[in-house]
Amino acid sequence: MRRKLSSSADEDNDGNSLDAAKLNHDEKKTTFTTAKYDLNRHSDTLDRRKAEKVLVPALSAARTWTSPTRIQASTKRQEVVSPDLAGEKMLDARGRLQRQTRSPWSCSLFTATATVAAIFLMLFILHSFVTRQLDSKGCDMYYTRSMFFNFADFDTEHTRFASKYSLHLYREVGYDEDPKDQVKGVPVLFIPGNAGSYRQARSLASETVQHYYNTVQQDKEALKGGVTSIDFFSVDFNEDFTAFHGQTLLDQAEYLNDAVAYILSLYHDPRRSQRDPGLPDPSSVILIGHSMGGVAARTMLTMPNYQSNSINTIITISAPHARSPVSVDADLVRTYQRINTYWRDAYSQKWASDNPLWHVTLISVAGGSLDTTVPSDYASLASLVPSTHGFTVFTSSIPGMWTGADHIQTTWCVQLVRPIARSIFDALDVRRPSQTKPRADRMRVFKRWYLTGMEDIAEKMLPHSDPTTVLTLEDQSNSVNPAGQRLVLRSLGRAGKPTAHVLPIPPQEIPGQRRFTFLSNVPLKENPDSGHLDVLLCSVLPVQPGHSAALFSLNLDLSDGRAGSTRLACKNAATDRIVLPASYRTSTQPFHKAAPFSYLQYELEDLAEHQFVAIVDRVSETTHAWAIAEFSDSSEGIRHVSTSLQRLLAFGIRLKLPAERPLVTTFEIPALHSSLLAFKLSIGKQACGDTAELFTPLMRQYLSEPHESRYFVNVKEANISLHGIAPFMPPPLRSQAASSGISLQFWTDPTCGSSIEILLQVDVAGSIGKLVMRYRTVFAAFPLLIVALVVRKQFKIYDHSGRQFL
Repeated sequence: MRRKLSSSADEDNDGNSLDAAKLNHDEKKTTFTTAKYDLNRHSDTLDRRKAEKVLVPALSAARTWTSPTRIQASTKRQEVVSPDLAGEKMLDARGRLQRQTRSPWSCSLFTATATVAAIFLMLFILHSFVTRQLDSKGCDMYYTRSMFFNFADFDTEHTRFASKYSLHLYREVGYDEDPKDQVKGVPVLFIPGNAGSYRQARSLASETVQHYYNTVQQDKEALKGGVTSIDFFSVDFNEDFTAFHGQTLLDQAEYLNDAVAYILSLYHDPRRSQRDPGLPDPSSVILIGHSMGGVAARTMLTMPNYQSNSINTIITISAPHARSPVSVDADLVRTYQRINTYWRDAYSQKWASDNPLWHVTLISVAGGSLDTTVPSDYASLASLVPSTHGFTVFTSSIPGMWTGADHIQTTWCVQLVRPIARSIFDALDVRRPSQTKPRADRMRVFKRWYLTGMEDIAEKMLPHSDPTTVLTLEDQSNSVNPAGQRLVLRSLGRAGKPTAHVLPIPPQEIPGQRRFTFLSNVPLKENPDSGHLDVLLCSVLPVQPGHSAALFSLNLDLSDGRAGSTRLACKNAATDRIVLPASYRTSTQPFHKAAPFSYLQYELEDLAEHQFVAIVDRVSETTHAWAIAEFSDSSEGIRHVSTSLQRLLAFGIRLKLPAERPLVTTFEIPALHSSLLAFKLSIGKQACGDTAELFTPLMRQYLSEPHESRYFVNVKEANISLHGIAPFMPPPLRSQAASSGISLQFWTDPTCGSSIEILLQVDVAGSIGKLVMRYRTVFAAFPLLIVALVVRKQFKIYDHSGRQFL
């Protein structure tokens, strides 16, 4: 039986061999027949014959075993197939094998070139962002000895989020010796941002404590004016990610309103309050919000549990007001739209009685280019709040700071913490239930502390002050400067006694002389004492019976007791002093610790009620101090540069400061307004010849809205970038004008008598880096786009051929 089976197997093998030979013969015959039908494809046929010798064994090895009967039937069917169809089948078989053996990583030359170019472009953008157009860091670290008291009784009876969040009161070790849970001053609440800690309040809180005990407590006039200590509260949000979830933002706002109600209740409880019983209990809380904490502070006023008038002052630091920093949650985007619509509609009302936010002041402080966490463009309030109720200012504009700050530095930077803390003290008035001054007075305080003093909205203090000094001069004195002539004082104190230099104020009818400017490296002081420089705005004091000079706080008699003297009633201009960073040959950064310059600037209309400007040198000994004062033509000091953006990008701008020029020259460039562009500025050398220069060129780059100023000392080259018109930003309120572009303001030594060349050109590499902050969401989503395209290609190939792409 086995032999029979073996014989059958041998017969089968012999049959299979004969059938295979016959099949091979038939295929060759078919191929030959095909060649006769198409002589033009003769060479292709020969190639196919060669390929078949390789393809047939490979295909046979890949196939499973087939019965002889099926092979014979298949052979018979192939015999009746036309030669052309057989050739097409062989081509399809060869194509399928080539596609199966093709590498999944193979690509065309165009694809490879585009991929390499995209990679290099991304690396170039990142390299530009990291290395080009960088601002220097000048913040000093603030150190504290802090402790926090937790209000455990602020529980679920007061808020439904008591198990999730908590409230703390700051105390400074070595200063606050009172019971930890006692309140005694004006409540201030700090709100941390996305994943922030309540301990970020310690720098601001410590500064308020130390400033009160070291300065305010010794100032009797301030205490009589309603200034007192501050109770600094802070909330612990358990480091919630507010920037990624809209409901979390709403939960925090609800909790904050509950916390405000609880804080105000502490002052009504005699067991918890140490305030003077004769003072009214607080009815509002001052809010300070960092990052998303500033947005949560604005959200509080839109919530149902908000108590009317419980908030009237909000100061935010690096807060993205205009739009969400990361738009990954639809609920967060809708929450932003609802909040901003509420604020925008409120300040669009015609009558104050229809505006629920009429009493609120909102200040937004931005860190500038160093803040790579939140784009400083988003900190703008131009689309939300009019200039009468708030403004946006950059840290590089704040007097005495003059540097940018990154997102975390803004919570502990000494140069920023001090003006914020002291502006709060100046805005206090505990004699009022709101604990703060009226809105207009608060805005005046904040402008004085945060703005340079040269902005259009800055207010001069001179019209609000009274004469404090009587200046007596000899009628025949040669101290009166000729009209229209610049006053230059070198080596102050050379006379060894007080000396007055008087400049007559020209009448407003005389064209040309429209502005008074003054610059010195000596500080101007408001308090009358000896050993410094005074700038007085004076009018002739009428001689009246019974009128005594004792009514004035300072009497300067420079007539040496001679007959025929003139008495002038003067106001001290130190209240309008503008501080500028010192600029010498050794200066490198504006925030270095050199004594700043003192600058005054008045339009002729501001001096309408005065007749003279008196520069009084009261320096007791010869020094290297100097002073410059002049009346100049506004048309010479302010120049409008008319050029298109295309021409600016293609050829740049060449500017020139002539040899005969005023102390201050400003170039307005309306075409330069985009935050996506960066420029390089170079300035020629200031040649003074045999005369020693008083100071080296000082430049200020500024925008009118938002209030961004950047200073460059001893300027030779400067990187120019701004936060002007940016992508994805909402339009400003209707009451605010469109941006007028950037302005470049130069202080140069007018005594040198030499012209200065200025060149402004686009920085292409630096501009590329600006795309990272403005379009960072697009860059983050780009890899997701690539993955989506690959998946789409995968499904397309699978649907077409039934196999995977990789």
